[in-house]
Amino acid sequence: MTDRELLVRWRLILGAEAEQALGCGLGGTEARQDQALSYLYNREYGAGRNVRTAQPNLTEAAEGSGSDSSKDRSAGLGESQLSVPAWINEIHELFPKKTIERLERDALERYHLQELVTNPQLLARAQPSMTLLKAVLHTKHLMNQEVLALARQLVRKVVEELLQKLTRPVRQVFLGARNRRQRTTLRVARNFDARTTVRQNLAHYQPAESRLYIRTPYFFSRVRRHNERWKIVVLVDESGSMADSVIHAAVTAAIFVGIQSLQTHLILFDTNIVDVTEHVGDPVEAILKVQLGGGTDIGNALEYAATLIDNPRRTIVVLISDFYEGGPVDRLLRLAKGLIESGVTLLGLAALDERADPCYDRQLAEQLVGVGAFVGAMTPGELAEWVARKVH
Repeated sequence: MTDRELLVRWRLILGAEAEQALGCGLGGTEARQDQALSYLYNREYGAGRNVRTAQPNLTEAAEGSGSDSSKDRSAGLGESQLSVPAWINEIHELFPKKTIERLERDALERYHLQELVTNPQLLARAQPSMTLLKAVLHTKHLMNQEVLALARQLVRKVVEELLQKLTRPVRQVFLGARNRRQRTTLRVARNFDARTTVRQNLAHYQPAESRLYIRTPYFFSRVRRHNERWKIVVLVDESGSMADSVIHAAVTAAIFVGIQSLQTHLILFDTNIVDVTEHVGDPVEAILKVQLGGGTDIGNALEYAATLIDNPRRTIVVLISDFYEGGPVDRLLRLAKGLIESGVTLLGLAALDERADPCYDRQLAEQLVGVGAFVGAMTPGELAEWVARKVH
């Protein structure tokens, strides 16, 4: 990086008031980058302020400032001329993908520019991400049909990425281990036994051709643990703080549907109950039923779960919540204890996402543990392992 490039980066980080001290003016693409950053981050300091004091998010954003652009102009759009659509078009022209994602995340989470998810032009341009998906869930009630159709496409892209990432590790837990002592005629590539195949086909080696002909390939069998069908009832608190967990729960439940040993139910709750089991195989439809916010009645959710149980000893109720109960706690604990004493396995999850970093009511969580529930925070893969240990 040249001295000037370093000065430009600091100028973009610190804002216009640092220009004289740095002795570094901006023009063309650099000026447009500065205006795009100012449009978003100057609102941090209120009207009339034009300085950005080395915010960590600006440091990350400025890392894209050295990108070459063929759309160089002698002057960019002034701040007063920028609207949210113009701003998002600018950042897509001026910054690399990683920086765009950070700018969009700050726009939604830090400065609440909800127009990003209610304007069809913006949705069509936005990078699919968990941040945008959550913003869609918060604002979909404001969307007209055109915007909602675009939002559905965005949601599907994010969900498909999650499915691709999570399906194999989750399902792998239930497949069983390879049995190297037993052979099978089931020809599955991942079970191919190369060593035995070579050894058993050596009689077909042709020295003149330096080639081994395989007449009979050999494969390992897999040990599939015998188990009867278990019922998994997933109860998901849809209060605003649980957005990440709601999304991951819907995706995980969809993956569970493909596992023959499990019968999966998916229920969303706040003070009301929404049974989305009919959509459990399509997490996009399940997620779009979510209404983030509102109160929380965990006891009501457990009471509904009890109506779905026909064989308690082969039932797991997964309660995903921050455990901030709005209903009577005594009733909640009585219902939880009744389920557990009947033979149901009750797992309370304070978070179900990639970070498994929970914020929850520890006192109520401890009370649930006291009546026999398991309580923790898990990633989807960890939940799959936990369920597999129980059902096997």
